[in-house]
Amino acid sequence: MQLYNSLSHKKEEFIPREAGKVSMYTCGPTVYHYAHIGNLRSYIMEDILEKYLRFTGLDVKRVMNITDVGHLTSDGDTGDDKMLKGAKREHKTVMEIAKFYTDAFFADCAKLNIKTPDVVVPATTYIDEFIRVISVLMDKGYAYEAGGNIYFDTSKLEKYYVFNDFKEEDLAVGVREGVEEDGNKRNKADFVLWFTKSKFDDQELKWESPWGVGYPGWHIECSCISMKNLGDYLDIHCGGIDNAFPHHTNEIAQSEAYLGHEWCNYWFHVHHLNTNSGKMSKSSGEFLTVSLLEEKGYDPLVYRFFCLQSHYRKSLVFSWENLDNAKVTFDKLIAKIAPLTADKSGDIDKAEYDRLMAAFNEALGNDINTAMGITVLYDVLKSGANNATKLALIGKFDEVLGLDLIKKAEAKASSADETPDIPAEVMELVEQRKAARKEKNFALADELRDRIAALGYEIKETREGTQINKL
Repeated sequence: MQLYNSLSHKKEEFIPREAGKVSMYTCGPTVYHYAHIGNLRSYIMEDILEKYLRFTGLDVKRVMNITDVGHLTSDGDTGDDKMLKGAKREHKTVMEIAKFYTDAFFADCAKLNIKTPDVVVPATTYIDEFIRVISVLMDKGYAYEAGGNIYFDTSKLEKYYVFNDFKEEDLAVGVREGVEEDGNKRNKADFVLWFTKSKFDDQELKWESPWGVGYPGWHIECSCISMKNLGDYLDIHCGGIDNAFPHHTNEIAQSEAYLGHEWCNYWFHVHHLNTNSGKMSKSSGEFLTVSLLEEKGYDPLVYRFFCLQSHYRKSLVFSWENLDNAKVTFDKLIAKIAPLTADKSGDIDKAEYDRLMAAFNEALGNDINTAMGITVLYDVLKSGANNATKLALIGKFDEVLGLDLIKKAEAKASSADETPDIPAEVMELVEQRKAARKEKNFALADELRDRIAALGYEIKETREGTQINKL
């Protein structure tokens, strides 16, 4: 299997440190708000990676943190704590906010068929571990106290900018977005390991430490949670491309200073989901969430399919038109599979099965090329193999793709068999409503729904498509 390594800037053969086993770490969400679908693109592609590693027979242990303290509005240790910001916005405690949005995140993941990692750790449960590791860094001379805070001293490293070659002047105030002057730092690139009350007097969550009452910086949590659960060596570290600097850069710095050796072999970064106006975020434009997609009548798995049609190392442009195109394509795919479910008899054609399985492995094994994997799925449908062989292949492919292909196909076939005789007048209104929804004319769509109800029929949008029932 070839995997692009952000550390070397090239594709490399993936070789786990321990034969047959993979240690995998994923940067989890900061749970101060709903995840937008740009965040979730990363988790979808990381899910594909994990499932494909398992598909090839590897034993994967995947760990994820939940950031419920310490992540400031700028990744460069400036601004307000995001959790505190969320608590003030909703007039709740930080822990209430954390619980609500953690649950919301995993609910979204379930709708997108994203597997929950084997180990999930909220940062607030590992405070003692953070203090222990920071203390070791202090003892080894890699950290210092200034202005009440504890900083990592990047000048102690042979090379700090491991993903890209930045210049010192790139961190000058006002040159790079989010960088503000911190007079406590010895070097502009130094970063906070532990904040004390000198940072925020109104911080709700704080703990006793050798350096005073305070709370951890964002970067330390991932290193500690990974090392505690996966050991001193890590195979794959995942995250969005915006995490590469400074977050992952800082993780490497502190982890390798603590351990005294190289920490992680492969870095897997998923690129941005953009809108036509630029990078998607919670603060710009329409806040695009899984719930919003559902409100507009989209099955969340249509969004997963949309993501799989592109490579994870390419920026993907979201628009409602692009999502509509993905929905049409996905619905047609399900419609092609549905007739196969009527007759599953016959023996599997081993030669054809092996040929197409090899093609799928070639696609996914080439840096998780999901678009090519979907092309192989169409090759299965076009092949001369019998239904049993096709369904066996589709079922195996879907262990990785996670699109519920056979389940949806069976539901479609069943609904086609059970469709009652519906008056032509009703069906015409249903088609008009579909057109109105596609054009985002939701007021007209609601009016047409009411007209359909007046004729004695109820219309529902489900994950399997539009359902029409007699009232």
